[in-house]
Amino acid sequence: MEPNKISGIISIILGLLFIIFPVFSTAALSIIIGLSLVFFGIALIISGFSAVNIIIGILTIIVGLVFVFNISALSFIFGIQFYVIGILLILGGIVGLLSDSGVSKIASVLIIILGIISFALGGFSIDQPLFAVILIGVALIIEGIGLYLE
Repeated sequence: MEPNKISGIISIILGLLFIIFPVFSTAALSIIIGLSLVFFGIALIISGFSAVNIIIGILTIIVGLVFVFNISALSFIFGIQFYVIGILLILGGIVGLLSDSGVSKIASVLIIILGIISFALGGFSIDQPLFAVILIGVALIIEGIGLYLE
């Protein structure tokens, strides 16, 4: 079997697990990200004894521990990401509407609409930690289907 098809099947299975077991998936994902950051921070401190490495390493360890012990930190980060993307899309759409470049006005309006949707998703993600995990599950399923069909 081709590597793309195997990756697609694994992605679909993970996506379904994220949707079927959102609480477990949120906790597992938050802990995995947190532990990764803790180990990365330790590696930064050990790799070089410069002041910058030590400061960044300590900050990375602190953020990692927040992810390990506070599941909602993950949804907060996702929410902020959606807000930033939404703002950038809205601004990009407005620039497209106001500029005389070859950008279609319809495309600019659609970009603004996508920005508003992204902004709304940020609000949902911050309010409901499980919402972010369900979005990850849907994205994994879509990506898995795309990989499988390649």
